[in-house]
Amino acid sequence: MYASWLILISIAAMIIGYIWYGRFLTRHFDIDPKRATPSHTQSDGVDYVPAKPPVLLGHHFSSIAGAGPILGPIYAAIFGWIPVFLWILIGSIFVGGVHDFSSLVASVRHGGKSIGEVIEEHIGKAGKRLFLIFTWFMLTLVIAVFCKAVASIFVKTPATATSSGLFIVLAILFGMSIYRLKAPLWIASIIGVLLLIGSVVLGVIFPITQSYNVWMAVLLVYIFIAAVTPVWILLQPRDYLNSFLLYFIMVGGLVGILVANPKITFPAITQFETDLGYLFPILFVTVACGAISGFHSLVSSGTTAKQLNLETDAKPVGYGSMLIEGVLAVVALITAVTILQSDYSRLVTKEGGGPIGIFSNGIGGFLTHLGLAKDVGVTFAALAISAFALTTLDTATRLGRFAFQEFFESGEKKSVLSKNRYIGTLVTIAFAGLLTFSGSGSTLWPLFGSANQLLASLVLLAVTVWLAELKKKNRFVKIPMIFMFCVTLAALVNLIADNITFYNFYYGIIIDDSAFMLSHFPIKSPAIVIIALLLLVVSVILVFEAGKSLKKLKLKN
Repeated sequence: MYASWLILISIAAMIIGYIWYGRFLTRHFDIDPKRATPSHTQSDGVDYVPAKPPVLLGHHFSSIAGAGPILGPIYAAIFGWIPVFLWILIGSIFVGGVHDFSSLVASVRHGGKSIGEVIEEHIGKAGKRLFLIFTWFMLTLVIAVFCKAVASIFVKTPATATSSGLFIVLAILFGMSIYRLKAPLWIASIIGVLLLIGSVVLGVIFPITQSYNVWMAVLLVYIFIAAVTPVWILLQPRDYLNSFLLYFIMVGGLVGILVANPKITFPAITQFETDLGYLFPILFVTVACGAISGFHSLVSSGTTAKQLNLETDAKPVGYGSMLIEGVLAVVALITAVTILQSDYSRLVTKEGGGPIGIFSNGIGGFLTHLGLAKDVGVTFAALAISAFALTTLDTATRLGRFAFQEFFESGEKKSVLSKNRYIGTLVTIAFAGLLTFSGSGSTLWPLFGSANQLLASLVLLAVTVWLAELKKKNRFVKIPMIFMFCVTLAALVNLIADNITFYNFYYGIIIDDSAFMLSHFPIKSPAIVIIALLLLVVSVILVFEAGKSLKKLKLKN
């Protein structure tokens, strides 16, 4: 089997899916270009700002992509390339795409509010509060982990720090030129992309070297500013320009793969049980963003819904972005499965460079067939991944602020905590910073995959109830929802089981030089077990509340 076949099949599948299933979704959600969107009805110049489709697509794609569709498929390749490839295609078109599109439309129809608003209106206020608490906690975990990741990248690759700083300055200038000087988008884009490439070159020539703690402090200050600054100044333009980096990597990788046409040396299916766990449910949790991700719904119903110009833009932005990300996930998978299985086992570890090292070196190798030096290609790929990790970081901070403010809203009453964006941002960053410096972020990371997919399940559940109340068919949402609940609940149970071992942990005290055994403690990681159990409880409560709502609707009808 040659890699070119995977590329051609995936592109064909995504195009057919976009045209056929995208039309199906548009019809079932009654998309109307004449219906006013929140970006116009609630325009405030800060969060609610209409954006042109290419700009919003760039922001949305940059925010949901990050490093997720690269890391997930490469880690999941341990199960073999066939199950990963099939799940990327099926998941992107019928599960992840539906999740992203439906959460965006649901948010737009509810005034640009989060899915928590949908849950409150159609399931109950208690459900909304549970959902927002869960969402806020997950986002602070994302912020903590990504802060550590970006700071580490800046230390290891100082050129990335320089380029990232220049990206920010360039984004501000780009935003000013579009929104204040009214420069044509195509002219500003050409100049912006050229300066973007120049920023990458300058980063390599003039790397900035600082310690890990300095970069951590800089990042925490930066994300505070990014989360409270009007979206048109920094978030929109930076994500739009950064999206070109990913487009370049994708197109270069796709063409390079087609030209090189490497043979897949990896086994089609390895085994159903690996070091990660069993194929079900671990495969579906590990691939994550490459097929479906709950984080996408936070972006869709957070920043994107507030910037959607027309409802018809939801299809290319919400559904199309997920399909593009699916193609990126296939490219990432190919970088892993075109190497020998023994090399994969060595390289996928942190000492071997990890998934980012596999992807960067793979892309660099493919680009050599297009006449580009491998070291340049590897550096460019690494810089692109770093830029998107930073994008995910500041988007997650803004979304955390939204969740915090919405939690303290009560009908028409607006408290200081719900109105003041500075307080919500500061509390969110403070808690994330506490996790970061305490080291808890990395300890709790195993929970993120399950929590992320559980979030996706809850969003699909909320949309199912909403559609049922509108008396619309919802099986195309309900079936993915049931499947994802089975996946996440099984993954959480596995996680709990993995952290309970049958050995005795002696917690003792010394009295008169004698040790007294106080208890047996058969739990290896109490924090992970407790939080996993809490997630299970939250999901069960929300499913129960949703079931009651659906039962009431049936009785009414």
